[in-house]
Amino acid sequence: MKNLSLNALIGGSLVGLFVLFAVVGSFWTPYDPVVLDMKARLAAPSATHLLGADEFGRDVLSRIMRGASASGVISIFTVVMATVMGTALGAVSGYFGGWTDRILVAVTNALLAFPGILLALGLLAVFGANKYGIVLALGIAYTPSVARVVRGTVLSLREREFIDASRVAGDSELYTLLRHILPNCIAPLTVLTTSMFGWTILSESALSFLGLGVPPPAPTWGNMLAGARPYMSQAMWLGIFPGLCISAVLLGINLLGDALRDRLDPKMRNV
Repeated sequence: MKNLSLNALIGGSLVGLFVLFAVVGSFWTPYDPVVLDMKARLAAPSATHLLGADEFGRDVLSRIMRGASASGVISIFTVVMATVMGTALGAVSGYFGGWTDRILVAVTNALLAFPGILLALGLLAVFGANKYGIVLALGIAYTPSVARVVRGTVLSLREREFIDASRVAGDSELYTLLRHILPNCIAPLTVLTTSMFGWTILSESALSFLGLGVPPPAPTWGNMLAGARPYMSQAMWLGIFPGLCISAVLLGINLLGDALRDRLDPKMRNV
């Protein structure tokens, strides 16, 4: 229990700091994150620029704060999209079975055969490299993972006694699915969506690093890392601080996800 509380505390604190940075960064930053100031070009961390300035004199702290906002918005919409689509597909597939299940499982397995980031790269070629394209691409890429988890949960529930009782009582299939089955999917979905939030942040950063994310000059942690590559020998802080932010957020999300899993999984409560 002590380890569980410690994981939850550390993970919740790191995620909370990320949320705070994202919310504040969407409304206020110490400097305008896109305005150039060549006098401050490659300025080291100081009282004027707490985390230094980049090759165009833009304040690194301001760009990190605005980048947290962009990553947070993209991740939230991606997770919501993947969760809604995956839950609908997995519930229909697992509950009704038959040819519907076979077709949806075949489609899901075909999508799962591709790594998420590779599938997102292919979809971005169709949707275009912008904020909306990233949400659509990553949402579609992560939908099969949600559908698979929901389908497995529904398959384990649909033959239970309380489901038979609902059918005997004359409830419709849709009512039984919505009222008795989907609420029992909340626990595994909570753990999965928490982890998926971290996957999305990492994938968005990777796509931005490759030049397929939010187009410059809008800052993201990924394109900040990409822009820092030529200057690592003379201004290493340009890559260190965005990299630390990505690592800290992923660590916090993983710790929080582990704590939620241990709390929500009945098999783990007594371990």
